[in-house]
Amino acid sequence: MSMDADPELLELFRAEVEEHIAVLQESIVALDAGGDAAHHLACCMRAAHSLKGAARIVGIDPGVDLAHAMEDAFEGARQGRLTLGADHIDHLLAAGDYLAHMGRIDMAELPRWLAAEAGAISALVVSLQDIGRGAAEPRKAAPLASPAEPAAPEPPPAPVPEVAPEPVPSPAPVPAAPVPAPAPAPTMPAVNDAEARQMQSVKISTETLSRFMGVSAQVLIDAKRLQGTVDSLQQVRRRLARLERTLSDADGRNGRMTASDEARHELATLREDLGARIEEFETQASRALVNADLLYGEVLRSRMRPFSDVVGSFPRLVRDVARQLDKKVNLVIEGRNTELDRDIAAVLDAPLGHLLRNAIDHGIEETGVRRALGKPEDGTIAIDARHRGGALVVTVRDDGKGVDIGKLRTRIVEKGLVDAELASNLSEAETLEFLFLPGFSTAREVTDISGRGVGLDVVQSTVQRAGGMVHMTSVLGQGTTFELQMPVARSVVRALLVTIAGGPWALPLARIDEIRQVPASDVRMIEGRRVIEADGADIGIVPLADVLELGAEDAGSDILTLVMIREQGQRFGLEVDAVIGEQELVVRPLDPRLGKVPDVLAASLLDTGAAVLILDIEDLVRSVDSLLAEGRLRGNRRARAESSRRARHVLVVDDSLTVRETERKLLERAGYLVDVAVDGVAGWNALRLGNYDLLLTDVDMPRMTGIDLVRAVRDDARLRNLPVMIVSYKEREEDRLLGFEAGADRYITKASFRDDGLLLAVEELIGGPWSE
Repeated sequence: MSMDADPELLELFRAEVEEHIAVLQESIVALDAGGDAAHHLACCMRAAHSLKGAARIVGIDPGVDLAHAMEDAFEGARQGRLTLGADHIDHLLAAGDYLAHMGRIDMAELPRWLAAEAGAISALVVSLQDIGRGAAEPRKAAPLASPAEPAAPEPPPAPVPEVAPEPVPSPAPVPAAPVPAPAPAPTMPAVNDAEARQMQSVKISTETLSRFMGVSAQVLIDAKRLQGTVDSLQQVRRRLARLERTLSDADGRNGRMTASDEARHELATLREDLGARIEEFETQASRALVNADLLYGEVLRSRMRPFSDVVGSFPRLVRDVARQLDKKVNLVIEGRNTELDRDIAAVLDAPLGHLLRNAIDHGIEETGVRRALGKPEDGTIAIDARHRGGALVVTVRDDGKGVDIGKLRTRIVEKGLVDAELASNLSEAETLEFLFLPGFSTAREVTDISGRGVGLDVVQSTVQRAGGMVHMTSVLGQGTTFELQMPVARSVVRALLVTIAGGPWALPLARIDEIRQVPASDVRMIEGRRVIEADGADIGIVPLADVLELGAEDAGSDILTLVMIREQGQRFGLEVDAVIGEQELVVRPLDPRLGKVPDVLAASLLDTGAAVLILDIEDLVRSVDSLLAEGRLRGNRRARAESSRRARHVLVVDDSLTVRETERKLLERAGYLVDVAVDGVAGWNALRLGNYDLLLTDVDMPRMTGIDLVRAVRDDARLRNLPVMIVSYKEREEDRLLGFEAGADRYITKASFRDDGLLLAVEELIGGPWSE
């Protein structure tokens, strides 16, 4: 290799390799799938020829040899000297991998790497020459898959964090059915769509596009503000008209002409001139707004890429993994022309690649199994990209065996995530959410394809960091579907504007399920949290002013405005003051010197020019969990105060969901106001924040036992006189004595008490449900 190559030529070489390798590998995989042989061979020959010339210019002789040998192989197939089989395709793809690597590697490292790989490259060249001469079984060349990456400097981080795709091992050559001999190529082969796009494109850095976006967004905002100036001038015009009428009326009452006639005449002239100038300015403002909108749209579109750029490597991936697992899989890609931001495209590559490998390994059955089930021998995986509701929706669907919910519940219990009773009560959607937990896998064996402990949690976390979310559904025996909802662009976000503590805030619209308005009377307290019933489930509601620490007081409204979101398997209602409406906002990252601002994703400007902060949904969820654990979220104070005046207030503390709900329902039916807490710490926090007439607690609980909770109550000056009842499975006399020594007023066992007995004990301690 020539080491004195012009740096600019080296950059051009890199760009040309990237351009032609994409076309080359796409066409080779299409040949393997039985596509239009004449067309795809012509594309391959053109790409190989271009790569040969580019490698010769920069002096990479092994690249010249590989590309030339590929040309010979393609020419042999074009002339009908051989029929390309799977083994030939493996060699051609391996050669493409080597050429692609030559374009990616740091040029300072290239000579050392070429020297290390010289033997493998030479063997591969000989194999390709055998193919060109018509060899039915070319000699083996090692390696046949993408060469290992050398120790080279790390690439700069992408704008959005990516997850590196799992490596796909080299597929071993296996016999494959030959494809029909291709017809001779036309003299002037047609240019495919990918090549046409590349020839018409101009490379430009992401930083430059971001600057264009910022400038165009500012121009658009300024143009919109011109309309406010027009409105102001129209007001001046109307005031002048009123003044003119006032002068006329005054002269009419006096019944004589005065010097004001001249002033009135001058005023009318000024009004007419002002009207003409306003019309001229309004025309210019409208034209400026239209042009600014066009500029903004064009700059935004310049950041967009077709979905085909994301999925270009997936046919190769599916072919290699399916061959390794000895399965037959067809990949169907729809929505290739759907546009998305280049940053979103970069993020999607790794999650989609993982879902494809997962579908082939875990979803698609072996050929014999599919035949026995009456399914087509070839499995099908479909990827579809569409715009829906202002978001990009990418669906990955397979027709494999689906998820056995019963076996999944068993696996969840085996891993100790929940007990058997709770697992049996989980809905199908709740059960599938466990697949997204870190380290969770249903695979019993670790393989090269899956089962490494890096599973669907990586897919979910990557998508969420990009502002999206993942939904999964599955039908046993029919297949599994993953739906990825992503923002169309990272630089622009469609947002819901809301008012919180009197000021405007923005929430990414793609992360919102719906907006609800509910009566405050529908709010209940469960486990120290305010909840409402929605779609048959209890949904927690959280005041956003509390989460953002804005210090706002509860207004005590009879109607609550809730923004419903779903995150990490949980559904929340975020309480806001009011909804302003939807708006497309240009994302302006915060100054990196600020670090990560809690709960805030970015900033933006409204049409009025006012600044607004865009909230980070994922961060908000973490903040909510933290506040709930610490018991620092306020309730609806007015509703709670009214309830306290009407009913006696009981706190039930138990780590068993079944016991908590049984006791809560029993006490509420009797007329008591009941809150619940999941363990001793949650109960202690609730006691410190609320006013209760009775504490009803279990003994054995995580974080703080019931005995420790009772002791803490008796040591607290405000709570030491609070009546306390222990309800426990422990029946030994020493356990009862321990409870009484801690300060409990009653100790009853869960195995012995009846409904009437529990209510009678409560009434003996604090009286009936209604306060006097």
